[in-house]
Amino acid sequence: MSEAAAEFAGATALVTGAASGIGRATAMLLARRGADLLLLDRDVPGVEAAAQEASRSGREAQALPLDLADPGSIEAAARQILSSHKPPRVIVNAAGWDLIRPFVEIEDADLERLVEINLLGPMRLTRAMLPAMLAEEPDQAAIVNVASDAGRVGSSGETAYAGAKGGIIAFTKSVARETARAGLRVNCVCPGPTDTPLFAAVPDKLREALIRAIPFRRLARPEEVAEAIAFLAGPRASFITGQVLSVSGGLTMAG
Repeated sequence: MSEAAAEFAGATALVTGAASGIGRATAMLLARRGADLLLLDRDVPGVEAAAQEASRSGREAQALPLDLADPGSIEAAARQILSSHKPPRVIVNAAGWDLIRPFVEIEDADLERLVEINLLGPMRLTRAMLPAMLAEEPDQAAIVNVASDAGRVGSSGETAYAGAKGGIIAFTKSVARETARAGLRVNCVCPGPTDTPLFAAVPDKLREALIRAIPFRRLARPEEVAEAIAFLAGPRASFITGQVLSVSGGLTMAG
């Protein structure tokens, strides 16, 4: 077995948003590098297909339904996982949802959904899993939250989304501080515009403008973001916690 293939050997990784996009790309990469997988998404057929694909790497992969906007769904998923598995060594909170619209036109229902999925959902899932992770080899464990460069620098038309993702950045740093003495690492990846089903819903004119604004003049590929996530989740990042890594092709060159 190559060094890369053994990087996550013996580890179980929990990945949300695993049916498509960055979550799915991350799941496949972690499987190729030796991890067994717990894959969660509200798209049940999609996440089941992802589990089948990951299993072809020779790893165990279980698909579970999860609706981050529903606290009951989060509690049920956590109970099922912890009753039948050891605590995951890696959690990747990759699921997200966006709605591009001027802030003054956002209705309360959409505002609440944006915050539930992008901020409160990952917080609730992390809270549900964290005690078990801290009780068993926390110095071998890592959490990687997927925020967005919108949360670092703001984004017109994505005010609520950016606010929620900014919250994920602050949440990451705070949990990192609380768990550092135990050795658990918590970091954040902030993708820029990425070629995912979520970005495919962006209006064509805005999509073209964003691509022109990226110094590399192209969208990120989900696999490129997955590499950053895997690095922060793995042993090569053993002395990194509370950090935010932008993967944006140079779009947001801000500290």
